[in-house]
Amino acid sequence: MTAALPQILKLNDGWTVEPEKGGAPVALNVPGDVHSALLAAGLIEDPYWRDNETSLDWIHETIWIARKRFHLGEVADGHFTLRFESVDCLAEILVNGQKAGTCESQFLRHDFEVGDHLVAGENTLEVRFLSNTLEARKRAEGSEIPTPYMEGNSRIGHLNYLRKTQCHGGWDWNIALSPLGFYGDIALIRNENLRLDDLAVRQRHEGGAVELDVTFHVFAFSGGSSEASLTIDGQTVSATLNALPGDNQITLTARIENPTLWWPSGQGEQVFYELDASIAGQTREFRIGLRDVKLLTDADTIGNRFAFQVNGREIFMKGANWIPGDALPERATPEQVRDLLQSAVDANMNMIRIWGGGQYEADWFYELCDELGLMIWHDFMFACNLYPAHQRHWLDLVRKEARQQLRRLSRFASIALWCGDNELVGALKWYPETRRDRDRYLAIYDRLNHALEEAFENEATGVPFWPSSPSVGRLNFGDGWHEDRSGDMHFWDVWHSAKDFEHYRSVRPRFCSEFGFQSFPSMRVVKSFTDPEDRNVSSSVMDVHQRNEGGNSRIVETIARYFRFPERFDDMVYLSQLSQGLAMKTAIEFWRSNKPRTMGTLYWQLNDTWPVASWASLEYGGGWKTTHYLARRFYADILVTAQPDAETGEIVLHAISDLAENRNISVRIRSVDINSNSIEEIGRHDVLTTPSDVAAVTRISVEALPESVFLVFDWYDSAGQLLGENEYLPHRPKHYRFGDPGITSEVIEEEGERRIILKAERPALFVTYDHGGDSVYSDNCFTLLPGEPKVLKVMRERRSHLKGGDKPEILFLKG
Repeated sequence: MTAALPQILKLNDGWTVEPEKGGAPVALNVPGDVHSALLAAGLIEDPYWRDNETSLDWIHETIWIARKRFHLGEVADGHFTLRFESVDCLAEILVNGQKAGTCESQFLRHDFEVGDHLVAGENTLEVRFLSNTLEARKRAEGSEIPTPYMEGNSRIGHLNYLRKTQCHGGWDWNIALSPLGFYGDIALIRNENLRLDDLAVRQRHEGGAVELDVTFHVFAFSGGSSEASLTIDGQTVSATLNALPGDNQITLTARIENPTLWWPSGQGEQVFYELDASIAGQTREFRIGLRDVKLLTDADTIGNRFAFQVNGREIFMKGANWIPGDALPERATPEQVRDLLQSAVDANMNMIRIWGGGQYEADWFYELCDELGLMIWHDFMFACNLYPAHQRHWLDLVRKEARQQLRRLSRFASIALWCGDNELVGALKWYPETRRDRDRYLAIYDRLNHALEEAFENEATGVPFWPSSPSVGRLNFGDGWHEDRSGDMHFWDVWHSAKDFEHYRSVRPRFCSEFGFQSFPSMRVVKSFTDPEDRNVSSSVMDVHQRNEGGNSRIVETIARYFRFPERFDDMVYLSQLSQGLAMKTAIEFWRSNKPRTMGTLYWQLNDTWPVASWASLEYGGGWKTTHYLARRFYADILVTAQPDAETGEIVLHAISDLAENRNISVRIRSVDINSNSIEEIGRHDVLTTPSDVAAVTRISVEALPESVFLVFDWYDSAGQLLGENEYLPHRPKHYRFGDPGITSEVIEEEGERRIILKAERPALFVTYDHGGDSVYSDNCFTLLPGEPKVLKVMRERRSHLKGGDKPEILFLKG
């Protein structure tokens, strides 16, 4: 480091890690985690295999030393900062044997001034990782006020005392490994007088223009003046910062006339402006999408609305909840995560919710969401537990975390909302301590919630804030779980109370931000963690890979409720996914038919962190469960759905559009008789769909339909192009006696494109090709009728780290 100031020396390469009490060092990647390092070195078995999990507890109970050596030509004038973007979680930093500082939060960027510790020539950097789990237990034992955590969810306890990914201790879908490591870059930064720490961006949309405020947050080692400049859209704005020692800030404003706006997926293009910001020789270059987002919560005749407005347009939010990309953090690479997010867009989603028991993601994650048009409901990282906000030091860590994350993520167009936490208001009723003394724990919670709201207001990033999820509204600590007139709702009665899918129609939420139903992953994933003798629904290994108490029994019970009981384990796996898909289809189609009362559904959950029975629609490795193919249809921009009228018993068809403009469609309705194999057209209807209202198509009397009949309907645009297909079963699937459909398949490879043609001799329901494979098809889990071949196109080929699947098998509902 001898060139002109400032300079950055990346320190990501060449790390090793070893136990403090002895053991051979192994290579540690940055970003990376200790479990992955040990696995790569062949020192541990795969944590995900069978029941290996608890045999690896010694890793998170051990103190680890990470070490790197680096060379400096000379230690010239200037100030040297050692920067860690993310350290998980409790660690001591030593430079050439001298303590430089400590890390106490995975969610903070840590900056240490180390100029006095450096030498010309070889330098040694050590990070002494404490045991997160043992330290958390010590902190819990030393707390003057007990702070309960979700023991049923977290095999490893007390992580609520640490600022660390909460689901690292386990959850009702996650393995409990409590990993530790580096999750971002490590660098040595040399500056002369000023160090640029954060750049915050705020958009103000008014009068057909955007005023862009860019705030430079800098640290001055001593007083002095520096020029700050901002360049965007062909213009440059500059000003002089007269800094005092310590933290300083300066805001520059650029006005962009007649901007081209960024839109969520399905609503328009994702357009970006290049932004360059510099001060004291330090430059940040970003792509900025210009958009205006509001949360409408005004009162109406029902209660209070909950609707997102983007660029002046109200948009129904369609999506799912996001959890960390992998339980082994090193495996959650940009390539792997892009595949998952692309699958969300492929299923017509326009929003994900980054859940509060997970983590703030790396910059590249939000860049992907910007690029793909996926809006983000972003929780602060608090979920289900109580938290020690009565401790000043802990709360100060949270305040700093909130400031840093709000500033860092302010530049991303995809950020649509900041939410204080996940289910912390509900948690006030979950523990004996809180039930005995709710006032005390409510006061502690209010300290945390107010600290987050205050940080949000101070940073003023220009997006909405919501206090908690679920919540009726600001400073309302009542029950948001069962309130469907105002706020957002978590609706779990169907899964946790084992109620029928039809129970989803008992509520009409303003916005449902959590609800879900479990299934097993595909046989390909099951085989990745089992021996053949484990492949039984009640085996001990299948129990280990089910984290929700009673979950496998509930899956089996639901299969028996809706389907004829299968003979093979493989068929049970498939039927579990049909159950999950029908649950989500029932809920989401009904709630979409209640637009504009309901203006969003985010089901639980999009992805898995390891191979497990769960609520995810993308199984571990990113394969599409049948639910995800159904999501591609029930989240379509124009949907026609059939709903039973609770008063008359009639079947009512509704047409719903999320497009920005009116659109004429033609709906064809047919009956399919499985006894006679006859298909009869019973109606055609021309319908005008609009963005704001649900259009009535027609009503059908159930009494007019024989018991052996179900309905299929499709809809077309004015040019006769097929837009979508759907079906309605007046009875549960097990009521129908399907014969062998005699399905045949033909694979055609032409000019680099692969197509699969499926034909049937008899009607077949939920036909699924290549279940759990790496190919993503244009359709799957559909109705196949005789005389009407189905052509599947390969939309894209995924590259999973799982071993290759079996030869594609055609699955269908058996009678």
